[in-house]
Amino acid sequence: MRTDNISQIRGDQVWLSEDQCDLDDCKALVERTTDITEYRLASEVVSNVLVYDGAAVRVAASSPESRKALMAEWVEAMMNGPGILVIRAAFANLAPLEAATEQFWAMIEEQRASNVGGGDHFAKPGANDRVWNALEKLCLRDPETFVAYYGNEVIALISEAWLGPAYQITSQLNVVNPGGAAQSAHRDYHLGFQTPESGSRYPAHVHRLSPVLTLQGAVAHCDMPIETGPTLYLPYSQSYLLGYLATSRPEFKEYFERHHVQLPLSKGDAVFFNPAVFHAAGTNRSETVRRMANLLQISSALGRAMESVDRVRMSAALYPTLRSMLTSGRLTPEQGANAVSACAEGYSFPTNLDRDPPIGGLAPQTQQSLMTQALAEDWAPDRFNRALEAWVGRRLT
Repeated sequence: MRTDNISQIRGDQVWLSEDQCDLDDCKALVERTTDITEYRLASEVVSNVLVYDGAAVRVAASSPESRKALMAEWVEAMMNGPGILVIRAAFANLAPLEAATEQFWAMIEEQRASNVGGGDHFAKPGANDRVWNALEKLCLRDPETFVAYYGNEVIALISEAWLGPAYQITSQLNVVNPGGAAQSAHRDYHLGFQTPESGSRYPAHVHRLSPVLTLQGAVAHCDMPIETGPTLYLPYSQSYLLGYLATSRPEFKEYFERHHVQLPLSKGDAVFFNPAVFHAAGTNRSETVRRMANLLQISSALGRAMESVDRVRMSAALYPTLRSMLTSGRLTPEQGANAVSACAEGYSFPTNLDRDPPIGGLAPQTQQSLMTQALAEDWAPDRFNRALEAWVGRRLT
Protein backbone atom coordinates (compact mmCIF):
# COMPACT_ATOMS: atom_id res chain seq x y z
CA MET A 1 0.00 0.00 0.00
CA ARG A 2 2.81 2.36 0.89
CA THR A 3 4.45 1.69 -2.49
CA ASP A 4 1.16 2.51 -4.23
CA ASN A 5 0.91 5.79 -2.33
CA ILE A 6 4.45 6.75 -3.24
CA SER A 7 3.79 5.91 -6.89
CA GLN A 8 0.62 8.01 -6.90
CA ILE A 9 2.35 10.98 -5.27
CA ARG A 10 5.30 10.73 -7.62
CA GLY A 11 3.00 10.46 -10.63
CA ASP A 12 1.05 13.56 -9.59
CA GLN A 13 4.28 15.49 -9.16
CA VAL A 14 5.67 14.54 -12.56
CA TRP A 15 2.51 14.45 -14.66
CA LEU A 16 0.45 17.60 -14.30
CA SER A 17 -3.18 17.65 -15.33
CA GLU A 18 -5.76 20.36 -15.83
CA ASP A 19 -7.94 19.01 -13.01
CA GLN A 20 -5.09 19.75 -10.57
CA CYS A 21 -5.45 23.49 -11.25
CA ASP A 22 -6.61 25.33 -8.13
CA LEU A 23 -7.33 29.05 -8.23
CA ASP A 24 -6.69 29.45 -4.49
CA ASP A 25 -3.19 28.02 -4.94
CA CYS A 26 -2.59 30.54 -7.71
CA LYS A 27 -3.94 33.43 -5.62
CA ALA A 28 -1.53 32.59 -2.81
CA LEU A 29 1.35 33.17 -5.22
CA VAL A 30 0.14 36.21 -7.16
CA GLU A 31 -1.44 38.30 -4.42
CA ARG A 32 1.82 39.89 -3.36
CA THR A 33 3.09 43.45 -3.26
CA THR A 34 6.32 44.44 -4.99
CA ASP A 35 8.76 46.03 -2.54
CA ILE A 36 11.02 48.46 -4.36
CA THR A 37 13.64 48.23 -1.61
CA GLU A 38 14.40 44.73 -2.91
CA TYR A 39 15.24 46.18 -6.34
CA ARG A 40 17.61 49.04 -5.68
CA LEU A 41 18.23 49.89 -9.35
CA ALA A 42 14.53 50.32 -10.20
CA SER A 43 13.14 53.85 -10.31
CA GLU A 44 9.59 53.04 -9.17
CA VAL A 45 6.85 50.44 -8.88
CA VAL A 46 3.68 51.07 -10.88
CA SER A 47 0.72 48.70 -10.51
CA ASN A 48 3.02 46.15 -8.87
CA VAL A 49 5.39 46.26 -11.88
CA LEU A 50 9.03 47.35 -11.69
CA VAL A 51 9.92 50.39 -13.79
CA TYR A 52 13.48 51.28 -14.78
CA ASP A 53 14.82 54.51 -16.23
CA GLY A 54 16.57 53.94 -19.54
CA ALA A 55 19.24 56.54 -18.89
CA ALA A 56 20.10 54.95 -15.53
CA VAL A 57 20.19 51.52 -17.19
CA ARG A 58 22.70 52.74 -19.73
CA VAL A 59 24.88 54.18 -16.98
CA ALA A 60 24.73 50.91 -15.03
CA ALA A 61 25.64 48.97 -18.16
CA SER A 62 28.79 51.02 -18.66
CA SER A 63 30.86 49.19 -16.02
CA PRO A 64 31.27 45.41 -15.60
CA GLU A 65 30.34 45.41 -11.91
CA SER A 66 27.14 47.46 -12.15
CA ARG A 67 26.20 45.69 -15.38
CA LYS A 68 26.26 42.29 -13.66
CA ALA A 69 24.36 43.68 -10.69
CA LEU A 70 21.64 45.06 -12.96
CA MET A 71 21.36 41.82 -14.90
CA ALA A 72 21.13 39.82 -11.67
CA GLU A 73 18.37 42.11 -10.41
CA TRP A 74 16.42 41.64 -13.62
CA VAL A 75 16.73 37.86 -13.43
CA GLU A 76 15.47 37.89 -9.85
CA ALA A 77 12.58 40.17 -10.82
CA MET A 78 11.48 38.00 -13.72
CA MET A 79 12.02 34.67 -11.98
CA ASN A 80 10.74 35.30 -8.44
CA GLY A 81 9.43 38.88 -8.52
CA PRO A 82 6.55 40.35 -10.52
CA GLY A 83 7.88 38.81 -13.72
CA ILE A 84 7.63 42.07 -15.70
CA LEU A 85 9.97 45.02 -16.27
CA VAL A 86 9.21 48.32 -17.96
CA ILE A 87 12.15 50.35 -19.22
CA ARG A 88 11.30 53.97 -19.91
CA ALA A 89 13.11 55.50 -22.88
CA ALA A 90 14.71 52.19 -23.83
CA PHE A 91 15.43 54.03 -27.07
CA ALA A 92 17.25 57.20 -26.07
CA ASN A 93 17.39 58.20 -29.74
CA LEU A 94 13.99 57.82 -31.41
CA ALA A 95 15.34 58.22 -34.95
CA PRO A 96 16.01 54.48 -35.52
CA LEU A 97 12.61 53.63 -34.06
CA GLU A 98 10.84 56.14 -36.30
CA ALA A 99 12.72 54.88 -39.36
CA ALA A 100 11.69 51.31 -38.49
CA THR A 101 8.10 52.49 -37.99
CA GLU A 102 8.03 53.86 -41.54
CA GLN A 103 9.20 50.53 -42.89
CA PHE A 104 6.68 48.64 -40.77
CA TRP A 105 3.78 50.73 -42.07
CA ALA A 106 5.00 50.08 -45.61
CA MET A 107 5.05 46.34 -44.93
CA ILE A 108 1.47 46.48 -43.63
CA GLU A 109 0.24 48.37 -46.67
CA GLU A 110 1.96 45.87 -48.97
CA GLN A 111 0.35 42.98 -47.09
CA ARG A 112 -3.07 44.55 -47.38
CA ALA A 113 -2.61 45.23 -51.07
CA SER A 114 -1.54 41.64 -51.74
CA ASN A 115 -4.06 40.13 -49.31
CA VAL A 116 -1.44 38.17 -47.37
CA GLY A 117 -0.72 37.95 -43.66
CA GLY A 118 -3.20 37.66 -40.84
CA GLY A 119 -3.83 35.00 -38.28
CA ASP A 120 -3.06 35.27 -34.60
CA HIS A 121 -2.45 32.83 -31.80
CA PHE A 122 -4.76 34.43 -29.24
CA ALA A 123 -7.00 36.88 -31.12
CA LYS A 124 -9.45 36.70 -34.01
CA PRO A 125 -7.91 37.27 -37.47
CA GLY A 126 -8.56 40.84 -38.59
CA ALA A 127 -8.56 42.35 -35.10
CA ASN A 128 -5.08 43.63 -35.79
CA ASP A 129 -2.39 43.92 -38.44
CA ARG A 130 0.40 41.37 -38.03
CA VAL A 131 3.75 41.32 -39.77
CA TRP A 132 5.31 37.93 -39.17
CA ASN A 133 9.11 37.71 -39.21
CA ALA A 134 9.45 41.48 -39.14
CA LEU A 135 13.08 40.96 -38.12
CA GLU A 136 14.16 39.45 -41.43
CA LYS A 137 11.91 41.72 -43.47
CA LEU A 138 13.36 44.86 -41.90
CA CYS A 139 16.91 43.57 -42.33
CA LEU A 140 16.42 42.92 -46.05
CA ARG A 141 14.53 46.16 -46.74
CA ASP A 142 16.71 48.58 -44.82
CA PRO A 143 19.97 47.20 -43.37
CA GLU A 144 21.03 50.58 -42.02
CA THR A 145 17.84 51.03 -40.02
CA PHE A 146 18.11 47.43 -38.81
CA VAL A 147 21.62 48.07 -37.47
CA ALA A 148 20.60 51.27 -35.73
CA TYR A 149 17.46 49.70 -34.25
CA TYR A 150 18.91 46.40 -33.05
CA GLY A 151 22.13 48.02 -31.96
CA ASN A 152 20.06 49.06 -28.93
CA GLU A 153 21.96 48.27 -25.73
CA VAL A 154 18.85 47.70 -23.60
CA ILE A 155 17.55 44.90 -25.84
CA ALA A 156 20.96 43.24 -25.83
CA LEU A 157 21.44 43.62 -22.09
CA ILE A 158 18.15 42.10 -20.98
CA SER A 159 18.42 39.33 -23.59
CA GLU A 160 21.80 38.30 -22.23
CA ALA A 161 20.58 38.62 -18.64
CA TRP A 162 17.75 36.14 -19.14
CA LEU A 163 19.19 33.82 -21.79
CA GLY A 164 22.96 34.20 -21.72
CA PRO A 165 25.03 34.84 -24.84
CA ALA A 166 24.29 33.66 -28.39
CA TYR A 167 20.55 34.31 -28.03
CA GLN A 168 18.36 34.45 -31.15
CA ILE A 169 15.97 37.36 -31.74
CA THR A 170 12.72 37.05 -33.67
CA SER A 171 10.18 39.82 -34.09
CA GLN A 172 6.50 40.04 -34.95
CA LEU A 173 4.94 43.42 -35.52
CA ASN A 174 1.49 43.86 -34.02
CA VAL A 175 -0.87 46.76 -34.69
CA VAL A 176 -4.14 46.77 -32.75
CA ASN A 177 -6.53 49.01 -34.65
CA PRO A 178 -9.28 51.16 -33.08
CA GLY A 179 -11.99 48.83 -31.87
CA GLY A 180 -9.64 45.84 -31.90
CA ALA A 181 -10.73 43.48 -29.12
CA ALA A 182 -8.46 42.13 -26.41
CA GLN A 183 -6.70 38.80 -26.71
CA SER A 184 -7.55 35.97 -24.38
CA ALA A 185 -5.25 35.60 -21.37
CA HIS A 186 -2.38 33.26 -22.11
CA ARG A 187 1.21 32.31 -21.55
CA ASP A 188 3.70 32.34 -24.39
CA TYR A 189 6.00 30.10 -26.36
CA HIS A 190 6.90 27.25 -25.92
CA LEU A 191 4.29 25.50 -23.76
CA GLY A 192 1.94 28.46 -24.02
CA PHE A 193 1.34 27.42 -27.63
CA GLN A 194 0.15 23.96 -26.60
CA THR A 195 -3.40 22.97 -25.72
CA PRO A 196 -3.91 21.76 -22.13
CA GLU A 197 -4.24 18.22 -23.46
CA SER A 198 -0.93 18.46 -25.29
CA GLY A 199 0.76 20.36 -22.45
CA SER A 200 -0.13 17.68 -19.94
CA ARG A 201 2.00 15.20 -21.89
CA TYR A 202 5.11 17.15 -20.92
CA PRO A 203 6.49 16.31 -17.44
CA ALA A 204 6.54 18.94 -14.71
CA HIS A 205 10.24 19.70 -15.09
CA VAL A 206 9.57 20.78 -18.70
CA HIS A 207 6.86 23.14 -17.40
CA ARG A 208 9.55 24.64 -15.18
CA LEU A 209 12.07 24.76 -18.03
CA SER A 210 9.91 26.33 -20.74
CA PRO A 211 9.91 29.90 -19.33
CA VAL A 212 13.71 30.13 -19.28
CA LEU A 213 14.02 29.19 -22.95
CA THR A 214 12.54 32.45 -24.22
CA LEU A 215 12.17 36.10 -23.30
CA GLN A 216 9.14 38.13 -24.32
CA GLY A 217 9.41 41.83 -25.04
CA ALA A 218 7.63 44.68 -26.77
CA VAL A 219 8.89 48.04 -28.00
CA ALA A 220 6.29 50.81 -28.15
CA HIS A 221 6.28 52.45 -31.57
CA CYS A 222 3.71 55.03 -30.54
CA ASP A 223 2.38 56.50 -27.31
CA MET A 224 0.07 53.97 -25.65
CA PRO A 225 -2.31 55.51 -23.11
CA ILE A 226 -4.66 53.08 -21.40
CA GLU A 227 -7.51 53.68 -23.85
CA THR A 228 -5.37 52.26 -26.66
CA GLY A 229 -5.20 48.91 -24.88
CA PRO A 230 -1.59 48.27 -23.86
CA THR A 231 -0.92 44.72 -22.68
CA LEU A 232 -2.72 43.35 -19.62
CA TYR A 233 -0.55 41.48 -17.11
CA LEU A 234 -1.03 39.43 -13.95
CA PRO A 235 2.17 40.03 -11.96
CA TYR A 236 3.73 37.01 -10.23
CA SER A 237 1.61 34.55 -12.23
CA GLN A 238 4.77 32.99 -13.68
CA SER A 239 5.19 31.40 -10.23
CA TYR A 240 2.20 29.09 -10.69
CA LEU A 241 3.54 25.79 -12.03
CA LEU A 242 0.20 24.65 -13.45
CA GLY A 243 -0.30 27.91 -15.32
CA TYR A 244 0.13 26.44 -18.81
CA LEU A 245 -2.86 24.20 -18.13
CA ALA A 246 -4.88 26.84 -16.29
CA THR A 247 -5.21 29.79 -18.67
CA SER A 248 -8.13 28.28 -20.58
CA ARG A 249 -10.15 27.52 -17.43
CA PRO A 250 -13.12 29.88 -16.83
CA GLU A 251 -12.26 30.64 -13.20
CA PHE A 252 -8.72 31.68 -14.13
CA LYS A 253 -9.95 33.82 -17.02
CA GLU A 254 -12.39 35.56 -14.70
CA TYR A 255 -9.69 36.15 -12.09
CA PHE A 256 -7.39 37.59 -14.75
CA GLU A 257 -10.12 39.98 -15.91
CA ARG A 258 -10.65 41.26 -12.37
CA HIS A 259 -7.02 41.48 -11.24
CA HIS A 260 -4.83 42.27 -14.25
CA VAL A 261 -2.78 45.44 -14.40
CA GLN A 262 -2.18 47.69 -17.38
CA LEU A 263 0.62 50.22 -17.83
CA PRO A 264 0.62 53.12 -20.30
CA LEU A 265 3.75 53.35 -22.43
CA SER A 266 5.40 56.16 -24.35
CA LYS A 267 7.02 55.83 -27.73
CA GLY A 268 10.46 54.31 -27.21
CA ASP A 269 9.57 52.52 -23.98
CA ALA A 270 9.99 48.76 -23.79
CA VAL A 271 8.52 46.04 -21.62
CA PHE A 272 10.08 42.62 -21.05
CA PHE A 273 8.57 39.72 -19.17
CA ASN A 274 8.86 36.09 -18.26
CA PRO A 275 6.81 34.25 -20.93
CA ALA A 276 4.93 32.38 -18.18
CA VAL A 277 3.30 35.60 -16.94
CA PHE A 278 -0.43 35.56 -17.73
CA HIS A 279 -0.97 38.38 -20.23
CA ALA A 280 -3.10 39.56 -23.15
CA ALA A 281 -3.17 42.50 -25.54
CA GLY A 282 -5.86 44.94 -24.43
CA THR A 283 -8.87 46.34 -26.30
CA ASN A 284 -8.12 49.49 -28.29
CA ARG A 285 -10.93 51.83 -27.26
CA SER A 286 -9.42 54.88 -28.94
CA GLU A 287 -11.01 56.31 -32.06
CA THR A 288 -7.89 57.06 -34.07
CA VAL A 289 -4.76 55.40 -32.62
CA ARG A 290 -3.42 52.35 -34.42
CA ARG A 291 -1.39 50.95 -31.56
CA MET A 292 1.90 49.61 -32.89
CA ALA A 293 4.31 47.42 -30.94
CA ASN A 294 7.28 45.42 -32.14
CA LEU A 295 6.92 42.12 -30.29
CA LEU A 296 10.27 40.55 -29.54
CA GLN A 297 10.54 36.84 -28.87
CA ILE A 298 14.11 36.03 -27.98
CA SER A 299 15.24 32.42 -27.72
CA SER A 300 18.01 30.59 -25.91
CA ALA A 301 20.84 29.34 -28.09
CA LEU A 302 20.64 25.97 -26.34
CA GLY A 303 17.30 24.80 -27.73
CA ARG A 304 18.82 22.94 -30.69
CA ALA A 305 19.81 19.40 -31.64
CA MET A 306 23.52 18.59 -31.94
CA GLU A 307 23.36 17.16 -35.46
CA SER A 308 21.83 18.44 -38.68
CA VAL A 309 19.24 15.92 -39.87
CA ASP A 310 17.25 16.10 -43.12
CA ARG A 311 13.95 14.83 -41.78
CA VAL A 312 12.07 15.67 -44.96
CA ARG A 313 14.34 13.40 -47.00
CA MET A 314 14.06 10.70 -44.33
CA SER A 315 10.25 10.92 -44.28
CA ALA A 316 9.98 10.62 -48.07
CA ALA A 317 12.27 7.59 -48.05
CA LEU A 318 10.57 5.90 -45.09
CA TYR A 319 6.91 6.41 -45.98
CA PRO A 320 6.46 3.62 -48.59
CA THR A 321 8.13 1.03 -46.34
CA LEU A 322 6.24 2.16 -43.26
CA ARG A 323 2.92 2.10 -45.14
CA SER A 324 3.62 -1.39 -46.48
CA MET A 325 4.64 -2.80 -43.09
CA LEU A 326 1.54 -1.36 -41.39
CA THR A 327 -0.77 -2.64 -44.13
CA SER A 328 0.69 -6.15 -43.99
CA GLY A 329 0.54 -6.31 -40.20
CA ARG A 330 4.30 -6.63 -39.77
CA LEU A 331 4.16 -3.52 -37.59
CA THR A 332 1.64 -2.58 -34.92
CA PRO A 333 0.10 0.91 -35.02
CA GLU A 334 2.03 1.75 -31.85
CA GLN A 335 5.32 0.69 -33.43
CA GLY A 336 4.48 2.69 -36.53
CA ALA A 337 3.83 5.79 -34.41
CA ASN A 338 7.19 5.30 -32.69
CA ALA A 339 8.93 5.09 -36.05
CA VAL A 340 7.22 8.30 -37.20
CA SER A 341 8.38 10.03 -34.03
CA ALA A 342 11.97 8.95 -34.67
CA CYS A 343 11.90 10.11 -38.28
CA ALA A 344 9.69 13.18 -38.75
CA GLU A 345 9.75 16.66 -37.24
CA GLY A 346 7.27 16.78 -34.35
CA TYR A 347 7.24 20.52 -33.69
CA SER A 348 5.42 23.23 -35.61
CA PHE A 349 8.16 25.82 -35.21
CA PRO A 350 10.10 27.57 -36.60
CA THR A 351 7.90 28.22 -39.62
CA ASN A 352 6.88 31.03 -41.96
CA LEU A 353 3.73 32.37 -40.32
CA ASP A 354 2.78 34.31 -43.44
CA ARG A 355 2.36 31.07 -45.41
CA ASP A 356 1.70 28.78 -42.44
CA PRO A 357 -0.40 30.83 -40.01
CA PRO A 358 -1.94 29.49 -36.78
CA ILE A 359 -5.50 29.89 -38.07
CA GLY A 360 -7.83 27.41 -36.41
CA GLY A 361 -5.38 26.55 -33.64
CA LEU A 362 -2.34 27.66 -31.71
CA ALA A 363 0.19 26.08 -34.04
CA PRO A 364 0.40 24.88 -37.67
CA GLN A 365 0.47 21.21 -38.69
CA THR A 366 3.66 19.31 -37.89
CA GLN A 367 5.51 16.98 -40.22
CA GLN A 368 4.70 14.11 -37.87
CA SER A 369 0.96 14.85 -37.95
CA LEU A 370 1.08 15.09 -41.76
CA MET A 371 2.76 11.69 -41.97
CA THR A 372 0.32 10.20 -39.45
CA GLN A 373 -2.61 11.57 -41.46
CA ALA A 374 -1.21 10.11 -44.69
CA LEU A 375 -0.81 6.67 -43.09
CA ALA A 376 -4.26 6.75 -41.53
CA GLU A 377 -5.86 7.70 -44.85
CA ASP A 378 -3.60 5.32 -46.82
CA TRP A 379 -2.20 7.92 -49.21
CA ALA A 380 -0.10 6.72 -52.11
CA PRO A 381 3.59 7.69 -51.81
CA ASP A 382 3.31 10.25 -54.62
CA ARG A 383 0.49 12.03 -52.82
CA PHE A 384 2.45 12.07 -49.57
CA ASN A 385 5.54 13.44 -51.34
CA ARG A 386 3.51 16.28 -52.89
CA ALA A 387 2.01 17.13 -49.50
CA LEU A 388 5.46 16.98 -47.93
CA GLU A 389 6.86 19.35 -50.55
CA ALA A 390 3.99 21.76 -49.91
CA TRP A 391 4.65 21.55 -46.16
CA VAL A 392 8.32 22.44 -46.77
CA GLY A 393 7.34 25.33 -49.05
CA ARG A 394 5.07 26.88 -46.43
CA ARG A 395 7.98 27.06 -43.99
CA LEU A 396 10.42 28.89 -46.25
CA THR A 397 10.97 32.63 -45.89
